[in-house]
Amino acid sequence: MDSDTRLRGNALPKLAESAAYITSLGKPTAAEVLDRTRERGRVAIQPRCGVGGHAEMLRLLRTLEAEAAPDILTVTIDSHTRLRRFQQALRALNQNPADLNGYPLVTHGWRRGRELNEAVAAPLEIRHGSPDAELLFGVSVAAGITSFEGGGISYNLPYSKDVPLAESLAAWTTVDRVCGELAELGIVIDRELFGTLTAVLVPPSISLAISVLEAVLAARAGVRCISVAYPQGGHLAQDVAALRAIPLLATRYLPAGVTTHAVLHEFMGVFPRRRGDAEDLILYGALVARLGGATKIITKTHQEAAGIPDTQANVEGLRLADRANSPLLDFLSVDEARVQEELEWILAEVDEIVGPVLDRGEDLAAAVVEAFADGTLDIPFSASRHARSEVIPARDKQGAIRYLSAGRLPLSPRSTERHRELLGDDGSGRAGMGSLLASLTADVNYFPRLFEEYHR
Repeated sequence: MDSDTRLRGNALPKLAESAAYITSLGKPTAAEVLDRTRERGRVAIQPRCGVGGHAEMLRLLRTLEAEAAPDILTVTIDSHTRLRRFQQALRALNQNPADLNGYPLVTHGWRRGRELNEAVAAPLEIRHGSPDAELLFGVSVAAGITSFEGGGISYNLPYSKDVPLAESLAAWTTVDRVCGELAELGIVIDRELFGTLTAVLVPPSISLAISVLEAVLAARAGVRCISVAYPQGGHLAQDVAALRAIPLLATRYLPAGVTTHAVLHEFMGVFPRRRGDAEDLILYGALVARLGGATKIITKTHQEAAGIPDTQANVEGLRLADRANSPLLDFLSVDEARVQEELEWILAEVDEIVGPVLDRGEDLAAAVVEAFADGTLDIPFSASRHARSEVIPARDKQGAIRYLSAGRLPLSPRSTERHRELLGDDGSGRAGMGSLLASLTADVNYFPRLFEEYHR
């Protein structure tokens, strides 16, 4: 089958028909699963998974469900589809599906997407990394998939070199408006915001500030369920505080009627190589999610340091993370005074970053574009020329992630002084480029260093 024929054959059904199909599936939507798990006081577990071939993807989903029973399953999309290179995705699919680093849903089409959906009891979520996901979202809805990750900032700046923010924000507004139309039809799509950004050394306040802005844009477009993802940094009190900040920020910035969930991405930096160390980190992340009140956790595996994990490693990672839901662990606690101190500072810094953007006028998308242009919004280590990347993070002596340089972020003198004090001698010792790079590398390798698998 040639590419044009295959893509023409994927003409989408009307939105009402897709909504009716979702209802006819007879299984809960992702939003309903999140609500139920939160009501039960447990953390929902979800893997990362995606392969190119359709039969292989079916088998992967069925195996994960049969052997680990995740609350939500993932369809991770390939890089060609993320960048709308549909012809290249089709070529790879025809020649060797194993070459694809995810499932090319647009190329496979919504009918095959429905086969994935009908093969498992858990709802599906699309995870990708596309600055323009309009077509991918349309196919996913037609396939009956009820959770969709990404946003106009978080799925542009960390991944794309030269996609203007105005374009990505407009594309994602279209996605969110369709979510509003689906809500009117009785189908609530969970929209997960990728606050993990570059996933390495992300200070909590900039991660959450970007998610707040994307959440406000999504809510204004009609989204009714928003999951705010946060990357595990590695410092217990700071991570717990960041997760607990999410519902407070939602109350502060989002309208009534929008449900918000906190999501923890288990550590996305350099993973330990030894299996026991990696498994310790997986369980530790799950305990952080529990203590922080997260509704969901995105799991890792003991094979992270070696490359793409196999199915069995994914099963074992899910099972291990789920151990944190045991009632035998009700005795677990955290230094509440330390968490409260971190929480108050995180909330203050988010307000300092977000407030000036919201004050620029009614056109929030335009205000976001302007703020990134002048550097008052910024993210570290961005792949995009549309972010200044003047923000430089660093770990303090306790392992918490601070601002070595806040760039032009409008943090108050009080906030910036606190970061300087907490970094102490660490900050003054990083003035030279060689020293700075060595320090950043060591900070990125935080857990291998902790487990004595890495030496500077």
